[in-house]
Amino acid sequence: MADAALVTDPMGVLVVLAGVVLVSVKLEERVKAFRSLGAAFIGILLGMLLSNTGVLPGESPTYRFLMGPGVSVGIVLILLSVDVRTVLFAGPRMLAAFGIGAVGTAVGAVVGAFAVSSVVGPETWKLAGQFAGTYTGGGVNFAALGEAFRTRSDLFTAGVAADVIITAVWMAACLTAPVVFSGWRRTAGSATSGADGVGLREDVTPGDGDGGEPARPSPTSKSDTHSLERTLYASRRPVSLGDLSALAAVGIGTVWASHILGSFVPALPEVLWLTTLALLLAQIPAVRGLAGSAVAGNYLVLLFLASNGARSVVANILHVGPGVVYFAAAVVAIHGVIIFAGGWLAHLDAGTLAVASQACVGGPASAMALASARGYTEKVLPAVAVGLVGYALGNYWGWAIGQVVRGMLGG
Repeated sequence: MADAALVTDPMGVLVVLAGVVLVSVKLEERVKAFRSLGAAFIGILLGMLLSNTGVLPGESPTYRFLMGPGVSVGIVLILLSVDVRTVLFAGPRMLAAFGIGAVGTAVGAVVGAFAVSSVVGPETWKLAGQFAGTYTGGGVNFAALGEAFRTRSDLFTAGVAADVIITAVWMAACLTAPVVFSGWRRTAGSATSGADGVGLREDVTPGDGDGGEPARPSPTSKSDTHSLERTLYASRRPVSLGDLSALAAVGIGTVWASHILGSFVPALPEVLWLTTLALLLAQIPAVRGLAGSAVAGNYLVLLFLASNGARSVVANILHVGPGVVYFAAAVVAIHGVIIFAGGWLAHLDAGTLAVASQACVGGPASAMALASARGYTEKVLPAVAVGLVGYALGNYWGWAIGQVVRGMLGG
């Protein structure tokens, strides 16, 4: 497939991927039908289309760069925008839903690993950790953990393809779940109600009023809310040359430092050093105040995800076998059962659970797209907040689950 591709030069591949990201972003911005899918998912699908039709190769030095330093710098830049205080904006109910979802993902990864280990093989524990990470945070966690675990190349690309398929199915499920459970729980104190029985309010503190709690005015200004909602899409102020220079130095420096620390303390993987250093730096006001960090990081992540799509050649996936798809499906299915059953027992409304689940499975942008598509104006800010929490915790969670499964399977 690689030799027969129309574009094989690494720079040419990068140009095509940049075009894929541009088209994906514009489709998300301008076409309502694509808005709920999100630019990340559109880019993966377009990348898959181009590689499977012979335009792009299935393997390229460009993909390897984006999978390594490219996505690592992207992760750092996104995490530099995470102020731990933003967790408070998510509200206790959204955080509770997200926590239940993360537990569901872990259970799904462990159970799924035992179910498919004989089919997937000795590296099942690696995929268990990667799926636990990606279904707690997002695709960047899958890549970072794959690098840390040194997952076999064909297994990694099959996992990416399986993730694309299952994420698409789950997005559709989360979009319809509030309607299916429309009579489950009605929001108290709402000004208006949608078809799913979840009230829509403009000026309330996120997390309040979605389970019978009285609504109260939001302590955040509209500009603050907008900044967090759009942090992955637009900078809160113009980006200067000084900002870009500082971001490059901090981003590349953090990747370099994590590599050194990982060499000195091999018991703690490089990806965990990377995440920890980035989160610590993010708590420094001067660093967090650099304009454009999340936007630049999101762009690198979109390039990486488009390249992941291009690596997902159907012939390679069929060679590995359908066991990886079954694995991803099992993880998300068990996650879904646990988050909705646990949420029902905890008296959480279906809308909150759907958004939190999408934050786990698809990341902050996906969760924000779902909240917007369903008209949950009061859930957009919490969706982004818990999605960023997932980015921050996904690597730790996935690494831990991978090690647990490794021990249980005797890997």
